[in-house]
Parts: sequence; C-alpha cells; structure tokens
Amino acid sequence: MQGSFTKMCTVFRARPVGLSILVLWCAGAAAQQAGPVSPKGQSEEAPPAVVEVAPVLIEPAREEIGVVGSLMAEESVIVRPEVAGRLESIEFKEGQAVEKGQVLFTLDPAEFQAEVARTAAATRLWELKYERARDLLQRKVMSQQEYDESLAQLQTARAQLALERVRLAKTRLVAPISGIVGLRQVSPGDYVEAGHDMVNLEAVDPIKIDFSVPERYSAVLTAGQRFTVRVEAHPGREFAGEVYAIDPRLDEANRTLRARGRIANGDMALRPGMFAQVQITLATRERAVWVPEEAIVPRGGEQFVFRVREGRAALTRVRLGVRQVGRVEVVDGLKEGDTVITAGHTMLHDNAAVRIVNLPVTAAPGV
Repeated sequence: MQGSFTKMCTVFRARPVGLSILVLWCAGAAAQQAGPVSPKGQSEEAPPAVVEVAPVLIEPAREEIGVVGSLMAEESVIVRPEVAGRLESIEFKEGQAVEKGQVLFTLDPAEFQAEVARTAAATRLWELKYERARDLLQRKVMSQQEYDESLAQLQTARAQLALERVRLAKTRLVAPISGIVGLRQVSPGDYVEAGHDMVNLEAVDPIKIDFSVPERYSAVLTAGQRFTVRVEAHPGREFAGEVYAIDPRLDEANRTLRARGRIANGDMALRPGMFAQVQITLATRERAVWVPEEAIVPRGGEQFVFRVREGRAALTRVRLGVRQVGRVEVVDGLKEGDTVITAGHTMLHDNAAVRIVNLPVTAAPGV
C-alpha cells in the first residue's frame, strides 16, 4: 500500500498538470505516515537517561608535595683527645645517655701532674725574685730595667703554669653535649694520639631532617611550615615536624631549594642517617568542595561535571585542585549542596532529562 501511494504521488508530480489539490493531498498523506507529532510540531523527547549521583562534600583540603629527606642528629660530635697519652679508664657504657660535662675517658695524668709541679716550683722562685726586685727598686738599688725583666719572668712562669694545668685537665675527656654515646673505638691501656677518634656522641631529641624541594615551590616554602615524615622502620606511622631553616641559595646543579626541619623524637624511634619520605603542607583550605573522580568529564582540554538540576543534567565547567585517592577537589564551579552525576553520563548532553537510580547520601535541593 505504501509503495503504491509513493508511486502514485511520484506520477502526479511528474506530470505538468498543475493540480494543487493533488499536491496537498500527497503532503497530508505523507505526514500521516510519518507518525504523530507533538503539539509544538516537534518529535517527542527521548526517555530520561538512567544515572547515578553523589553530593559534593565539604571537607578540609591540604595542598602537599612529597619529597625525600635524610635524618640527622640535632648535634653530632666525635670525642677526640687534645693531648696524647695512655688511656687509663672509660667512664661510660656504649649506647647510654650522658649529660654535658660528664667524664667519658681518663688518660694517665702522671706526666702532666709532674709538669705542673715543676712549673709551679719555678713560678714560686720567680715570685720570690720579683719581691726582692720590688724591694730593691723602692730603695733605688735596682734599675727600672732589671725590675721590669724580673716582672716579665714572673708573668711568663705563671702563664706556663696555667698552660700545664690546662694540659692536665685535658686528660679527663668530658661530654661536650648531652646525648647518646655510640660505639667506642679504643680500649683501656691504648696509647692515643691527639685527635684520635674515640667515640661518637649524638643528640637525637629533637632530630633534624634535610630535604630539597623543586624551584617552583621556593616562593611558598617558609620557615614554620608543617610536614610529616614516614620511615621504613616504622610502617604506617607518621612523625610531625616543622621547617625551621631554608638555604638562601638554590642548588645550581638540579635547581632545588634545601630546607631543614625538626621532629620530636622522645621515644628515640628515629635515628640519624635514616631515609625518610616527607609530605609538606603548602596550603590548607578548611571548606573545600570534593567530588568523586568519576564525576569529572574532560572535554577539549577542560574539565566538566554534570550537575543535577530539576531533573535535568547541567553541564558545568570546573577548575580542579588537590587530588586524592578516589576523589578530587573542585576549586571553582560547584558549591555546597550541589549534586553531580557519577555514572551514566557517557551519552548525556546539557539539559538532558535524567532518572536517578541511586539515593545520594545528601540530596541537593531540586534534585
């Protein structure tokens, strides 16, 4: 029937009869075969797209960078003698905590004590000579030059005596700082030369960390910024620290800026020389807007989301910020109370009707 109708209309159009009534009849018949039309003369709208949605979340966002660092002692000293001698005694146990000024080693003091005694006797003799010279000068029996020479000799003897006493005191090696002693390199009875390494002493509470950040962060890295540290020795544990010093000069080889921070280490969990992963907080936004990663629709180098507004999808351009596992911060384009489409938006377009098949935790007004 349809083929006959089409053939007949074609024949009528081919003939130059100019009968307008036949042309109108053909157009009306064709419209009836095309199916029903909407009141506005357009085709009926496609059924609503089935989608899943999620509300935006308002939570703090921290802008962070991750770098690597190396732990080092707050203060580190290698104890060395300033005078040579035979080691008489060791006054500590390896690995123990010691206080500043505590005796660590004692060298045999006999030779130094003898030098002090000899110099003290010579000094006493020069004191007696000086007293006689002063008396003779007052009686004008001695010249001023002889008196001055006697005074100079006495002062030289006293200086020598002070020097010998200092050398004697250096036979007792004391801790220059409070900290933990390491493993000693000497034994009682050893003869040690001046400058010989005897034991290391480390102050590790707090402990310091050195790390470098790329040049592009040099403008935002400041003293006082907080960071967290992870080490392999304590998996799952974070240690909080604070930047206290920044090198004013960038490393020309790799264009990085060196910084140093401190970490509380009361339980001695961290040790100098450890390798550490450092997370530095550059900025914090207390009321940041978060959406699931699935809600982001990249188009033409820009980022979009579909908001749900009065039962329809509203294509919205957004600017992204911090990314975390499974979610991303939206810096611009969304606000508290919005609801975004997370599934089913592959074939969506702006203003398309949608049907929600999941119930969001907090539905936005007008969804």
